[in-house]
Amino acid sequence: MSGGESDAVKKIVLAYSGGLDTSVILKWLQETYRCEVVTFTADLGQGEELEPARRKAEQAGVKQIYVDDLREEFVKDYVFPMFRANAIYEGTYLLGTSIARPLIAKRQIEIAKETGADAVAHGATGKGNDQVRFELGYYALKPDIKIISPWREWDLASRQQLIAYAESRQIQVPKDKRGEPPFSQDANLLHISSEGKVLEDPAEEADLDLILTRMVSPQSAPDTPTEIALDFEAGDPVAVNGEKMSPATLLAKLNELGGANGIGMLDIVENRFIGMKSRGVYETPGGTVLFEMRRAMESLCLDRGAMHMKDALMPQYAEMIYNGFWFAPEREMLQAAIDKGSEMVTGRVTAKLYKGNVIITGRQSPNSLYDADIVTFEEDDVYDQRDAEGFIKLNALRLRLRGRMAGY
Repeated sequence: MSGGESDAVKKIVLAYSGGLDTSVILKWLQETYRCEVVTFTADLGQGEELEPARRKAEQAGVKQIYVDDLREEFVKDYVFPMFRANAIYEGTYLLGTSIARPLIAKRQIEIAKETGADAVAHGATGKGNDQVRFELGYYALKPDIKIISPWREWDLASRQQLIAYAESRQIQVPKDKRGEPPFSQDANLLHISSEGKVLEDPAEEADLDLILTRMVSPQSAPDTPTEIALDFEAGDPVAVNGEKMSPATLLAKLNELGGANGIGMLDIVENRFIGMKSRGVYETPGGTVLFEMRRAMESLCLDRGAMHMKDALMPQYAEMIYNGFWFAPEREMLQAAIDKGSEMVTGRVTAKLYKGNVIITGRQSPNSLYDADIVTFEEDDVYDQRDAEGFIKLNALRLRLRGRMAGY
């Protein structure tokens, strides 16, 4: 919708961080749509103090202000289900930003229903993936919702114009926002992404000393490995080194351990859903540790057919998350199959974390399908090696027929 339809809007729920962009958006919505704006600030573990956002909203005249701690819900109901799928986009990306958007959209729609709002707004730009993720979530959960995307509507085309607008409305502009920032960052408990500006040339090496905030570089990591044990129940991690933890607390602990050992940094060029390529530097220390140790747990507990089927489905699942289709029926269908396959993934995995590497050292499970009596190279009475001859000949039959036709 456009600003010309402002008379149709009665109340708007804005996803609000309290930063310069969303502070300008808040004022712009108030001026353009001349209606009440409700602000919603989500704590997803980004590591920032959120009370300043509440105070800024109050100063802007907002009467209904939501500041919600969603960290446990984020990890339990979004991150962990995604990790059960071993989801990786384009072979590298653990989907740290992608998986946060459906939860924000869901809570925004809940607030819209609670407050009687008929519209929602976000601060995503018209060039990125997030606008798609937010809006697909909105429409899936409230098909008749009105959506306002200021970056696609207003005429503020540059950072200078944004700052000028802020100053003309007495919106505080932080000193570091007056010059061009070296890159933009988005953070949550799963990862931190850095994109734009000095990172836009994929040929230029990223300055990790400037960028990394959640981890050290592998070169700066300790020379002694950190030993870790991770316990799983039905596919999800439940304890670190024998200590039971809540989902969010556990992921925070893995971030601490992985980050200290230089694990989880990626410098990638990815294909955005809207069609362009982008370069980003991502920090996912805890997620990388979890991914590697979870795969080790599955290797012991999952049947070969189940593992290979999961691996075949994973790229489709990962693309759904990346493109914003968390609430789509095909994602839910795949999730049901993935969760069924995770029921037996229970046990303990041990590893050493060392200079960017997760080195698996052991795995054990009450549901292990590994049988030492069968796999041993020593003499046994449970496997007749002569049976392999018939197995090979049956599998070779079509190859032999094809070879004869070819005159081999």
